[in-house]
Amino acid sequence: MRFHRNLVLACIEALHLIINQRKYADKVIESVLKKDKRWGARDRAFIAQTVYDIVRNQRMYLHIAGVKTPLHTTEIWRLISIWIVLNNFELPQWKEFEKTPVRRIRGRYYESSKSFVYKESIPDWMDQVGRTQLGTELWEKEVHALNQQAEVVLRVNTLKCIEKELISDLEKDGVLTERISAYPGALIVKERSNLFKTNAFTKGYFEIQDANSQLVAPFLEVQKGHRVIDCCAGAGGKSLHLAALMQNKGQLIAMDIFPYKLNELKKRAKRAGAFNIETRLIEGKKSIKKLKQSADRVLIDAPCSGLGVLKRNPDAKWKLQPEHLDKLKETQQQLLQDYSVMLKPGGKLVYATCSILPQENEKQVETFLKSPAGQSFKCTNQKTLYAHKNGYDGFFMAQFEHQI
Repeated sequence: MRFHRNLVLACIEALHLIINQRKYADKVIESVLKKDKRWGARDRAFIAQTVYDIVRNQRMYLHIAGVKTPLHTTEIWRLISIWIVLNNFELPQWKEFEKTPVRRIRGRYYESSKSFVYKESIPDWMDQVGRTQLGTELWEKEVHALNQQAEVVLRVNTLKCIEKELISDLEKDGVLTERISAYPGALIVKERSNLFKTNAFTKGYFEIQDANSQLVAPFLEVQKGHRVIDCCAGAGGKSLHLAALMQNKGQLIAMDIFPYKLNELKKRAKRAGAFNIETRLIEGKKSIKKLKQSADRVLIDAPCSGLGVLKRNPDAKWKLQPEHLDKLKETQQQLLQDYSVMLKPGGKLVYATCSILPQENEKQVETFLKSPAGQSFKCTNQKTLYAHKNGYDGFFMAQFEHQI
């Protein structure tokens, strides 16, 4: 591989923002890739892959380099040199790499790989929690799967096109895709490219959404004409999917506590042609009481640890702290208690997380059903989707019926 200095400098800048300033990796990459319009698909892919690889393996790389955060620029260069050596590329003859101890890097990597927390590059506390809740065998399989590069998966927007039409349209822009068996309407992108510059994106033909994430909206079993409430809609990934499943017939109320997320949802809905979505800001319990027993379907895509989506958010390993889990558990249960009142008798509710931890999933279901608020509910189905089984993100979903 031939290295270009301007691309490596872009990686240095991104790593400084992610590691030292604790900025979100996806936002940093998005911003850095906009800095030079001359960069082609391979240039952009190099920057994204290099940065994500180093962040994903941050603990191992810091250990090999013998450094601690925050990092000086020279130390970030050292991480780049480790990435080059461990990927078996030839080091450029640049002054920053003159004294790179190639043999010592490889030797230290070999020795450190005997330790699971270094090999998979995770914090000690997270490893302990995972082993306690999932057991050693399942935890180790799942962490290894989540430490791989995420695939780019698209969801066909059936409000605008059919699968065959999207495949053809993308191919005209040089983007090759293939269908994923057992995931209707999901396409995997064969080679990374700037999808946002394609005609298909402009026309609203697709959304970028992990394959397992695409199973959440159908789990709600929506029908045309339903009133559906997406309680934690965020920027609207699942709201848009629900609108497509409803074929724009009925009412879909997308709610969130953050106005900027709902504004982004409006833009996405317009592009996608999802005209039955109404956004509402949650401004307290009054917002919920107004909708008491008014919905045929309710989705609670709850805030969570995000341990199931570490493939695409590897920096989350270093942002999440053990005390956050206790706060999340309280929030998740409170959402179930508060938002379940919006469901009509006879209606269905889905509680979902992108976590694999039972304390955020099955335990929350048990707690809710034992509570006064959950007495009239029955859990009719629940699933945990593991990354090591199909290569996609980890998710949990539970379906409830509000009994009459």
